[in-house]
Amino acid sequence: MDAAQEMVNQSRGKEEIDPRPKEDIVHHNSIPNHINNKNLLLPKVKHYKKWLRITIYILFLLVGQTTATLLGRLYFDKGGNSKWMATFVQSAGFPIFIPFLFFFSSSTTFRRPLVLRLTLIYIAFGLILTGDNLMYSYGLLYLPVSTYSLLCASQLAFNAVTSFFINAQKITALVLNSIVILTISVCLLAINANDEGNTTNNVSRGKYVIGFLCTLGASATYSLLLSLTQFSFEKVIKDESYNTVICMQFYPSIVATCGCVIGLFGSGEWRTLKGEMRDYKTGGVPYVLTLTFTAISWQVSSLGLIGLVFEVSSLFSNVISTLSLPMIPIFAVVFFHDKMNGVKVISLVLAMWGFLSYIYQHYLDNIEANKARKEKVDVTLVASTEMC
Repeated sequence: MDAAQEMVNQSRGKEEIDPRPKEDIVHHNSIPNHINNKNLLLPKVKHYKKWLRITIYILFLLVGQTTATLLGRLYFDKGGNSKWMATFVQSAGFPIFIPFLFFFSSSTTFRRPLVLRLTLIYIAFGLILTGDNLMYSYGLLYLPVSTYSLLCASQLAFNAVTSFFINAQKITALVLNSIVILTISVCLLAINANDEGNTTNNVSRGKYVIGFLCTLGASATYSLLLSLTQFSFEKVIKDESYNTVICMQFYPSIVATCGCVIGLFGSGEWRTLKGEMRDYKTGGVPYVLTLTFTAISWQVSSLGLIGLVFEVSSLFSNVISTLSLPMIPIFAVVFFHDKMNGVKVISLVLAMWGFLSYIYQHYLDNIEANKARKEKVDVTLVASTEMC
């Protein structure tokens, strides 16, 4: 009897020591698990949304650049010959983004830089874009297609240098492999173009030198522009909303278009446009439609390019841009009945290899980022448990 009474007293003593209800204990212990699940779920959702945006930008760039290049070839094949008009359509399609400026707003946590600073950035980028497009037009006018393509392939190497010094881009073995393979892919197309006879030898040595220097300068300027755009996103604008990408495409395009209009009238080429439209092989209406859809295609391409700079890096956007170059001859076989050969197929395979090499590097970077994020969540969980 005494032993039974002693056991009852011990049981009552335990209840007094821990008087909390059991359901409170269970609820209290579930708080760290709730924090853990929430911290793990939100980064995954953001990660999937980010790669969805990247995929859309890649499609914009590939489809837009391929379409614009093919329409540009159609323009010249059917009788167009104005280098200022070819430059003009690369930026004149900006009005298609006017509705998006009102639809997408800046981030609520975004502290907008001074208007003067943003204006200077947009004007500077627009003027650089005008000069870059004009230099590419001169190069295409005065150089053989093979030489022009070889020089354009140098933009990846230029961009690797500018990204390293301006954006602190990490150049790993996989990234370097991607750059080399993609450059070789474009060079194969250039050599193939020379073998097919797509060259022009009816230019003077002076014009050839001008075309050479202009194309080389355009490739370097293009790479510098992409790196400066990334620098502006990260260090000056610092807005993570979609409105930033639209503005970076819209306002510099206005400046570039104004510069092209001045060049068109200053050079006197505007006088030849009426005759050019009249003599266009398929008529005046197809002439206007070709230029219109070329302008729209370039804007879609540029939006994808700037979007990739915004989401990933300038070097990544340049890699995707270079990837489209071997794809263009494949579509030219379909629409322009060009000859298909093994060199073009090999070039496309190499381009895909270089692209996948770069994507694999990003996959490895994401694994490291996920590990670091998980370690941070574990530390938070331990701290929460200790506080409880």
